[in-house]
Amino acid sequence: MKEGIHPDYHSARVACACGNTFVTRSTRGDMQIDVCSACHPFYTGTQKLIDTAGRVDRFRKRYEKRVVPGARAAAPAETAAKPAEEKPAS
Repeated sequence: MKEGIHPDYHSARVACACGNTFVTRSTRGDMQIDVCSACHPFYTGTQKLIDTAGRVDRFRKRYEKRVVPGARAAAPAETAAKPAEEKPAS
């Protein structure tokens, strides 16, 4: 390696939002991260919603009142206006 052209490569402490901490080497120094290998869904096999700036809550709020296409709810006035039809006895 050439002398004097590479940045300093020091030990860095990495702290995850789940509470896991570990030491690695980096040019940046200490870091705070949201997801690590101890809590990432790919490595743990569990589902975890990572909510950045309320996006998951905003999505749920937007689509919770949506009606499924093709499924119409009958209005109470329509059902009361139609008399029940009797089927002929066979």
